[in-house]
Amino acid sequence: MTTRLYEHPIFLEHETPEGHPERPDRLRSLAIALEHPNFSRLDRRQAPQANEDAILLAHPEEHLRAVMREIPEEEKRIRQIENDTYVSQKSLQAALTGIGGAMAGVDDVMTGKADNVFVASRPPGHHAEKTKAMGFCLFNNAAIAARHAQQVYGVEKVAIVDWDVHHGNGTQDIFWDDPSVLFCSTHQIPLYPGTGALNETGTRNTIVNAPLSPNTGSEHFREAFKDRVLPALNNFRPDLLIISAGFDAHHRDPLAQINLVGDDFDWATGRLMEIAGKYADNRVVSVLEGGYDLEGLAESAGMHIMRLLRG
Repeated sequence: MTTRLYEHPIFLEHETPEGHPERPDRLRSLAIALEHPNFSRLDRRQAPQANEDAILLAHPEEHLRAVMREIPEEEKRIRQIENDTYVSQKSLQAALTGIGGAMAGVDDVMTGKADNVFVASRPPGHHAEKTKAMGFCLFNNAAIAARHAQQVYGVEKVAIVDWDVHHGNGTQDIFWDDPSVLFCSTHQIPLYPGTGALNETGTRNTIVNAPLSPNTGSEHFREAFKDRVLPALNNFRPDLLIISAGFDAHHRDPLAQINLVGDDFDWATGRLMEIAGKYADNRVVSVLEGGYDLEGLAESAGMHIMRLLRG
């Protein structure tokens, strides 16, 4: 198996206020973990920067222009654009590079240059709705990658699996009435952003939510996967699998109360790779979402990437 990693120094230049959980140290901690010899087989690449037009695959032009207007010209200035969402001078460049990495990942798995790809980028994307930046997110990386696969490679069925502890409301919003994209999400309820109930199924029944109660852990997470996510994937038979890989369901994370450990992310990755092996010629693209305890993020993302490497 060939696993490609996309990273870029520009991701560290998306600045947020002092004490904000979505901070550059997240990627620094992951980079340190990936220095271990176990990751020597990773095919490391710099993520390319996408053109602004790529954003229009999942968002209207008004949304792109609205975000662009908020980008400050002054170095070191940070501007609040929503309750907990901020931009700095390099935020648009960082976001476009994250999108570029996700699209390049699709290119790689669709052309056989890699079996699977992990994109270590920030800002995250899964809370970005069609017309709204929110929840630390400006644009929806996973959604744009899915649309890129459909537009460029004619992929008929894309599945997006989101195990971030916060519901991927943005991805759900974008694909609510689209039968060609299956969106499956495990997440804590009640918790931000307040969406993701069982009865939110989309107009074509291609939205599958598996909410978890606070203070539950591995057993309930794995049950949700086995009872709801995996059957939906087997029924859908995707041609490409995209993972919105948030690691804030780890027990150390400060923003939620789900008590997963690194082994749970290894297990979930393995189950999704089995699905991809059955239906999608092993094609998996994983994009980083949340994860705000540095040790928990490094452990969990490291185990996720190691499972991608092992095949």
